[in-house]
Amino acid sequence: MSILTETVLPGIVQITMNRPERKNALDRACYQGLIDAITAAEADPDIRAMVLTGAGGCFTSGNDIKDFAGAAETGPRVAMDYLGVLSTAKKPIVAAVEGFAVGIGTTMLLHCDLAFAGKGASFRMPFVALGLSPEGASSYLLPLIAGSKRAAELLMLGEAFGPEIAHEAGLLNAVTPEGGALALAIEKARALAALPPQSVALTKMLLKRAQAPAVAETIATEGRLFGERLLSAEAQAAFAAFLKR
Repeated sequence: MSILTETVLPGIVQITMNRPERKNALDRACYQGLIDAITAAEADPDIRAMVLTGAGGCFTSGNDIKDFAGAAETGPRVAMDYLGVLSTAKKPIVAAVEGFAVGIGTTMLLHCDLAFAGKGASFRMPFVALGLSPEGASSYLLPLIAGSKRAAELLMLGEAFGPEIAHEAGLLNAVTPEGGALALAIEKARALAALPPQSVALTKMLLKRAQAPAVAETIATEGRLFGERLLSAEAQAAFAAFLKR
């Protein structure tokens, strides 16, 4: 199973990206699994919080380039569907990051309510280097939380950065000792699950309400441009070079 779900404590479901042999790279099946897991948690009255993490000491290395290169239309569509489900979830989602968080592995944190990372985590949004464009409403949300200069640095240069910079940029709530992110995420999810659920849901809705239309519009616009870029000569050349490694 590429996506694992487990009720780790009463009211808390852990959703684990589980392709450790591929550093949890996300193919179309993974995205559909994530959509199904979040949708099921949203519909289950016994679930009050979700913890999102990756297997094998890695969050996710981002899109599976081989899968996406061969599915320029269906690949981005299911990824955008996932971003839509993630960004509109009513129940709280807490992320636990260890190892690599590349591409959508970084941008999805913008939609998690809380996020924690181990000291050894590494983040990167290499869209430009791959001949692509930003996704996940990162072109809108990242300048809001990190400032325009930091957002330009992280999105345009696309260089790897550590958890301290991710914390400063507003992507994380805290940095833990290496290997400690999941335990802290579960602890915070347990605290959320103990609170009145309708109050938690209303607070989440109010926190996201003002930005929700812009986020939805940006995800759609970025998704259209991302799909176009997948077919571009620049992206195809970048994919070919990547797959020759």
